[in-house]
Amino acid sequence: MAFELPALPYDSAALEPHITAHTLSFHHAKHHNAYVTNLNNLIKDTDLADKSLEDIMKASAGDAAKAGIFNNSAQVWNHTFYWHSMKPNGGGKPTGAIAAKIDADFGSYEQFAEAFKAAAATQFGSGWAWLVVGADGKLAVTKTGNADSPLVHGHKPLLTIDVWEHAYYLDFQNRRPDYISTFLDKLVNWDFANANLAG
Repeated sequence: MAFELPALPYDSAALEPHITAHTLSFHHAKHHNAYVTNLNNLIKDTDLADKSLEDIMKASAGDAAKAGIFNNSAQVWNHTFYWHSMKPNGGGKPTGAIAAKIDADFGSYEQFAEAFKAAAATQFGSGWAWLVVGADGKLAVTKTGNADSPLVHGHKPLLTIDVWEHAYYLDFQNRRPDYISTFLDKLVNWDFANANLAG
């Protein structure tokens, strides 16, 4: 069962002016697609060929001999999750159950935003910042390097921001903090986070 590149959940220009169609065309059609192609080549004719993406990630995590499989499968999963973590006319303070849980577990939305911005800005090199439900049932902000994902560490991801340079460099150059603020203020999809929290 070969994996296919998932379609974006919106038109490639739908996030403009914050993230341009130019960036999305490279990020989705080139980078994300390359991970899909690499993964299919790596798992072809192996015992992982018919597994789900999540099962492939879990089976290859921490196994040096399967590092390529993990990196590519996790990047396919992480990127798909990232596209859904944004929406046109998104951003701002959350509503619903996620808003109440953020207030309960972080003290306020502002304290959550401060922690999320810090995690995303201080992830050295390539990686991701996440809002997750931890093993204790409480919300937490985490960050992972390269292709790593909280999915293989017992956490339930609710939303993510990609801080690999290809996610923002064409639009923001080296201004990663501006990209992170724009993500929270203009793009973040709280409906997606609420659905993940409920799921």
